Amino acid sequence: MVTKRIIPCLDIKDGRTVKGVNFVQLRDAGDPVELAAEYARQSADELVFLDISATNENRDTLKHLVEDIARHINIPFTVGGGIRSVQDVGVLLESGADKISVNSSAVNNPGLIDELSRNFGAQCIVVAIDARKVDNQWIVHTHGGSRPTDKKLFSWAKECQERGAGEILFTSMDHDGTKVGFANDSLNKLNQLLTIPVIASGGAGNMNDFLETFVIGKADAALAASVFHFGEIKIPDLKKYLSNNGILIR
Repeated sequence: MVTKRIIPCLDIKDGRTVKGVNFVQLRDAGDPVELAAEYARQSADELVFLDISATNENRDTLKHLVEDIARHINIPFTVGGGIRSVQDVGVLLESGADKISVNSSAVNNPGLIDELSRNFGAQCIVVAIDARKVDNQWIVHTHGGSRPTDKKLFSWAKECQERGAGEILFTSMDHDGTKVGFANDSLNKLNQLLTIPVIASGGAGNMNDFLETFVIGKADAALAASVFHFGEIKIPDLKKYLSNNGILIR
């Protein structure tokens, strides 16, 4: 059986970690370097860094901050936000990232996924998909969730896999920050549709939410932010809880 992963996420705006509800009402959640170091100490399996304003501000990812965080952690590190080219990825990998995450740029130019996968290998490429339900269909959104597109969650995820993505990070915008649990029915459907790992994101409020996304949603990994940032859940306690409930954890 494949072990499940627990992944804290640092959403970065203006050099600080922030967290909101449904992608809005952002509030400060602390220094990203300090948080990253703490999550490494707590034995998080991986860390995700998303520069959430890079695309809207039409700029590159905060390279210096990536370098600073990489110096303080010893766990796999995924970086996203503002990535538009092979050159962008090269810079971030040299700065200490292990994997990169593309979202808006992949929607706007799907061939970018093929290009990045060819150059760096599928294991390095995470495609992040932000979606919310509109008329009972999951509609993909870009630019930090601010722009709806004509793409649907399941067909887009399948296309990403076919183009060379190594993982899908699915964030339910409807669940984000609400602490009501993950979008497990849709995660389960994604798991059945794809052969690559699916990371669940959006909705974690307690330890049982993580258990349910592994059991019901069949997620390969669970990503969360506020419950970790504000000390509501400690990662060692969560791992012990999951292990006690039959989940194989790293």
